[in-house]
Amino acid sequence: MVKILTHVAITTKNMEETLKFYKEVLGFEKVFELANPDTKEPWIVYVQVCAGQFLELFYGGSRNHTQAEGEIGVNHLCFEVDDVEKTAKHITDLGYQLDILPCVGCDNNLQTWVRDPNGIRIELMQVSPDSPHAAFM
Repeated sequence: MVKILTHVAITTKNMEETLKFYKEVLGFEKVFELANPDTKEPWIVYVQVCAGQFLELFYGGSRNHTQAEGEIGVNHLCFEVDDVEKTAKHITDLGYQLDILPCVGCDNNLQTWVRDPNGIRIELMQVSPDSPHAAFM
């Protein structure tokens, strides 16, 4: 079912400093960005760790609508799956509730969301050939 851990999402205090750290200290490369679908402002920067694995860096503060303003740190984990619909059914068959039913995200990937028993948000993503991720997988 799960293929790999595709990304860890982090909400940043300062995007420029964060990018500088991951590029200069760890040698990662910035590969693409996504704009907020509602405001069209810069929203997420993707830094490639290795083929198919990324850090998903969210701008902090009012630009980030996935966490309360001011929350900095780990936002969610994302695992690639073969089939989002099948994965969602497996989760609900085991008695767990989905936070977000299977849908297409703003990056064109299929996704569904659940929380672990600790409340950590888990994105389960099926990579679409026309997503920005596909070029780096």
